[in-house]
Amino acid sequence: MTSPEPVPDLAAVLRPRLPSALQEVADERFGRRGVRLFLKRDDLIHPELIGNKWRKLAPNLAAAAGRAVVTFGGAYSNHLRATAAAGRLLGLSTIGVVRGQELADRDLNPSLARCAADGMRLRFVDRSTYRRKSEPDALRGILRGIGAEDAYVVPEGGSNALAVRGCLALGEELRGRADVVAVACGTGGTLAGLAAGLDPGQRALGVPVLKGGFLADEVRDLQASAFGGPRGEWWLDERFHFGGYARTTPALDSFAADFEERHGVAVERLYVAKLLYGLVVLTEEGAFPRGTVIAAVVTGSPFQG
Repeated sequence: MTSPEPVPDLAAVLRPRLPSALQEVADERFGRRGVRLFLKRDDLIHPELIGNKWRKLAPNLAAAAGRAVVTFGGAYSNHLRATAAAGRLLGLSTIGVVRGQELADRDLNPSLARCAADGMRLRFVDRSTYRRKSEPDALRGILRGIGAEDAYVVPEGGSNALAVRGCLALGEELRGRADVVAVACGTGGTLAGLAAGLDPGQRALGVPVLKGGFLADEVRDLQASAFGGPRGEWWLDERFHFGGYARTTPALDSFAADFEERHGVAVERLYVAKLLYGLVVLTEEGAFPRGTVIAAVVTGSPFQG
């Protein structure tokens, strides 16, 4: 049996820019309510492991210890692209299990084409099997079917105990810097770690980008697996998913374009635009007392296919 490749020093190779910058933006929609808005620019940590992907992937890639990495995602998954880029940069083999067997017979979309160009082997599975991927028997079957029984498995979205502990630093970087720290949520790992890293009295707000109302249980489970129990004060507002994951509307696109023009910051549509839209609505509803300082985590940048 061949031994795995030596484990690279991730920080030395990838050179993340940490801590990420905290940038105040002057926006009258917040200012007239006596609220200050800052952007936590995690999108500037690394040009290819964008935003929270560095914080979640780095500890998992270290744990892989040179083994091939298998992970999961949909056809437009930011997580798949980040994992593929990390594999190329670090010389690690990566395999992406993609939801939807029907996609195997179609041309790759720009997101999956980027994954393939970065050396990721793509394997498509039917949606029923994909839904069961967290079940041990189903996972073993998937790994056996793609010839990756010995690979290191990173869950969809990268959210596991290691990732949550990696996101602890995000909260620590914001201690004493804001009253409310807000983040868009897919699988809940960033929120779970962020909330745990904040000081007592600071609160974390999660804005889910998927429908379903399941995320609160996921965040609690992730904190239990990472820390042994609940940590920090957090809450969710489920109103701003705009139809679900990878869904946008003309109203959301218009809002994002307007924010870009006002502040010169490119706004990623599937996560960040929904977060910022939600914060404007909540502010106008009076959800934040005058004098509140909000830090919105910019977890990604627009994908250039």
